[in-house]
Amino acid sequence: MTFDIINPATGERVERFEAMTPAGVDAILDHSVAAQRDWRATPMAERARLMKRARDLLLANKEDHARLMALEMGKVWPQGLAEIEKCAWVCEYYADNAARFLAPEEVETEAHHSFVNFLPLGVVLAIMPWNFPFWQVFRFAAPALMAGNGVLLKHAPGTFGCALALERLFRDAGFPEHLFRSLLIDVPHTTEVIHDPRVAAVSITASVAAGRAVAAEAGKALKKCVLELGGSDPFIVLEDADIDQAVEVGIVARFQNSGQSCIAAKRFIVVDAVYDEFERKFVDAVSQLKMGDPLEEGVFIGPQARRDLRDGLHDQVRRSVEAGARVLIGGEVPEGPGAFYPPTVLAGVKPGMAAWSEELFGPVATLIRVRDEAEAVEVANGTGFGLSGAVWTRDLARGERIAAGQIESGACFVNAMSRSDPRMPFGGIRHSGYGRELSLYGIREFVNIHSVWVEKP
Repeated sequence: MTFDIINPATGERVERFEAMTPAGVDAILDHSVAAQRDWRATPMAERARLMKRARDLLLANKEDHARLMALEMGKVWPQGLAEIEKCAWVCEYYADNAARFLAPEEVETEAHHSFVNFLPLGVVLAIMPWNFPFWQVFRFAAPALMAGNGVLLKHAPGTFGCALALERLFRDAGFPEHLFRSLLIDVPHTTEVIHDPRVAAVSITASVAAGRAVAAEAGKALKKCVLELGGSDPFIVLEDADIDQAVEVGIVARFQNSGQSCIAAKRFIVVDAVYDEFERKFVDAVSQLKMGDPLEEGVFIGPQARRDLRDGLHDQVRRSVEAGARVLIGGEVPEGPGAFYPPTVLAGVKPGMAAWSEELFGPVATLIRVRDEAEAVEVANGTGFGLSGAVWTRDLARGERIAAGQIESGACFVNAMSRSDPRMPFGGIRHSGYGRELSLYGIREFVNIHSVWVEKP
């Protein structure tokens, strides 16, 4: 079996990879277990030194990494550089904080000494997507490795070049040779790896369907699983918002990475009093976005990662229009090679439409007019997802009240776009998954929370 890497901007094959054999995967699992057994005994200071070396290598080779992402999944050049810099940040963050996050916690009991330990689970399988092929891996791997675990990466087939580059990076940084390994395998073989007793736990970032499937298999094997799945994030604009700022940030929030982000703003919920102004300015800003070769200067919208994904997105737009939505800009598949889809804005979106109830994973924004704050909150929560959201208002107390107590999601931002940050936990509820990545909470997902009770003889 082979995996072809297709440049989504041209449709041309970049590289072909041979699938690993069952015997090859079995050997990797044996080597990974042995490497992790030694790694768990490695002092935290040495783990931190190597993680900072990984940071340095990321930055030293960031242009090569950005180019690889552009060729394999169409990431625009400046955004690729920014992704590598963010990976370097998460390396530094956990190198500096892991010892504190995992320090034993004393507990007052009648025992002579009682405390809670945080011990590594073992080798963790990471099933990762193509849309942020470095960042998605690093935000899991940095805390997992600092906690003393080993990592097996099953990356998306379209980014197997990135997967092998990540493996080389950790090896070049001085980590044990088999502590971080990439598996070039298909879905049926991934299921076998989930059930393998040498794998202790699973982390997946993917679609809802893939998350359900992996969670079911992990459940059968009684293994810990963290799911970071899809999102349909609301971007609420209230009547007292700074409209110009909301538009400027909203454009980036929706269209960065060519709209291919689970945490992107997808539903712009705007109160009636400012809706017309927001729509006019938003559509004008979208018209200024340049689409083209991701390595070309000034391009903000690259191709979708694959043609089938582009065609699926267009089908969602088509079905929404047939149900009564209006296309304000875009909405047509361009002629020529590649998997391009223009930045698109839909208005008049109502319940029952694909653009209302489904995740649009691409450069399509939906505008929804509501009467007031109460209806905005109701619409924002009227989704099966619950990853993140944003509220725009000049009244900070009002924004905090809505964000902290009314929006049902894993995170909510006031006058800012949703984002992941190493210092804050990241994850969702409902169909957006469960468990958390990043911060103290992320590093403790894949540890054994171990109680110790000592009595005098």
